[in-house]
Amino acid sequence: MAVEKTEVLVIGAGQAGVAMSEHLGRAGVPHLVLERGRVAEKWRSGRWDSLVANGPAWHDRFPGLEFSGDPDGFVPKEAVAEYFVTYAERIGAPIRCGVEVTRVARLNGRAGFRVETSQGPVEAAYVVAATGAFQTPVIPPIVPDIPGLTQMHSADYRNPGQLPEGAVLVVGAGSSGVQIADELMQAGRKVWLSVGPHDRPPRSYRGRDFVWWLGVLDKWDMEATPGVEHTTIAVSGAGGGHTVDFRRLAERGMALVGRTEGCADGVMTFAPDLKRNLDAGDANYLSLLAEADGYVARNGLDLPEEPEAKVIPADPPCVRDPVLSLDLKAAGVTTILWATGYANDYSWMEVDAFDGNGRPRHKRGVSTEPGIYFLGLPWQSRRGSSFIWGVWHDAKFVADHIAKQRGYLAYHLDALNRRHEAAE
Repeated sequence: MAVEKTEVLVIGAGQAGVAMSEHLGRAGVPHLVLERGRVAEKWRSGRWDSLVANGPAWHDRFPGLEFSGDPDGFVPKEAVAEYFVTYAERIGAPIRCGVEVTRVARLNGRAGFRVETSQGPVEAAYVVAATGAFQTPVIPPIVPDIPGLTQMHSADYRNPGQLPEGAVLVVGAGSSGVQIADELMQAGRKVWLSVGPHDRPPRSYRGRDFVWWLGVLDKWDMEATPGVEHTTIAVSGAGGGHTVDFRRLAERGMALVGRTEGCADGVMTFAPDLKRNLDAGDANYLSLLAEADGYVARNGLDLPEEPEAKVIPADPPCVRDPVLSLDLKAAGVTTILWATGYANDYSWMEVDAFDGNGRPRHKRGVSTEPGIYFLGLPWQSRRGSSFIWGVWHDAKFVADHIAKQRGYLAYHLDALNRRHEAAE
């Protein structure tokens, strides 16, 4: 079988792969992008029906193209996917869809990599794994199979009508978990929400969205520190955007419990940490408001005060007298929905670029294996890396690094040619 060759092979055509293609194209670097589904497939088939972007349209985009419609609105998932299709067409990205990569390994005795795909092998001098952060859904091995109980990851949830009748326990109170729990409650379901440690920024404050505040306060460029990269963030663009307030959700009928600890004989157990988790989230929220107030005062900005934003509701009964165990059958719970995140799966990459836990060893996407790069990782270079605009800037850094390496190799080849010419 003939082997196709390219200089850079980019694996994945989501927001990371499209951004990578733009920067490689600008640098004049020949490349190919392979995608096993459609462009931005995860936005289409890996999210629930009502999902919208968590940041406003003016912010969550690439510099070269604006979203149509209200710049302060929150774009539905299908429109986000179509945005990347349009962007890829505009830049002429060499994307090949419907191709699955099954193996990446270094070539023997010469530079570069052999990449096995569903459409035959490809050889490349450089490989960029732009498969992002949402690879393998994680369901903790806590609850065994129980007759009459459906267990589902948030990646497979689409809408309330998909679930069997009955109450729902949502485990995980980050952006996905809290939005799904709220949607289920609005659909008339009894919802239990397991809340662990989290940050909860205001959706907006003093007339500015929280993404603006994180920008002017220079928080998007915060670098990862041990533990920070795993922080759960509760923020929502649903319904036009609103601040997540767990106590107000409880006032509306949602039953809050602490972090999920275990299950035995159909009885769930929860840590006695609900109030501590809520109080820590409130402290995070209030600290950002205080920083914003200080910024307004220092810069003399004409932004209206918002004292009501600092009012924290009283603890509801489920916080004052927390439920530490729940008999699922007695409570009528027929579904556990796990909003518990994702794990990376790079088992198809047979290169020396991972630690003992299978996590990429890299610095800003440049791996410890020369020629291998990563893109789309949370906190890849900074806090903003997991946002659309953040991955665009990370892609530029990776593309620049590849361009520099090509320059060194070009010098080496030029030197060899000069020697051959001199010898003749």
